Amino acid sequence: MRTIKSLIEMAGIFVKTAVIAGFIVLFIAQVTVVNGHSMEPNIHPEQRIVVEKISYQFYEPQRGDVVVIELPDSEIPLIKRVIGLEREMIEIRDNQVYIDGRILDETYLTNIQQADYGPMAVPVEHVFVMGDNRPYSRDSRAFGPVDIYRITGRAWFSMWPVDELGAIDK
Repeated sequence: MRTIKSLIEMAGIFVKTAVIAGFIVLFIAQVTVVNGHSMEPNIHPEQRIVVEKISYQFYEPQRGDVVVIELPDSEIPLIKRVIGLEREMIEIRDNQVYIDGRILDETYLTNIQQADYGPMAVPVEHVFVMGDNRPYSRDSRAFGPVDIYRITGRAWFSMWPVDELGAIDK
């Protein structure tokens, strides 16, 4: 009789743990594995990052945020950097990104090569995203501005490999 009671208690603990874990993954944070080279040199293929899902329930994405987006034509989520915000004019010329006619200071990049693009206005409730590895990134230059409701979270922390452990910077 004691064994059955112990099994029932253990099953209850397991169910409660599973519900809490499910809640965390659905609404708070989850670990995502990076696919592809579009965010190099800052984020690498096979890197494990924690994506937090709460921030954008309270405020809109900010320029420089590294976000995870889900697009209808992509089987896997994409990890990109927010470059332009709603109602801004984006243009790339002479290997520089311009926001409303001003050069964007992209201190997170080194030795960048990028083709001319735009000008293009970012619609309301959209952001313009780009990968850090511009020549090898499928981003807003290809699929257009992203509806903010397609952003599933903000890449917040790198947890693997160990030498990349730490916050993901803007």
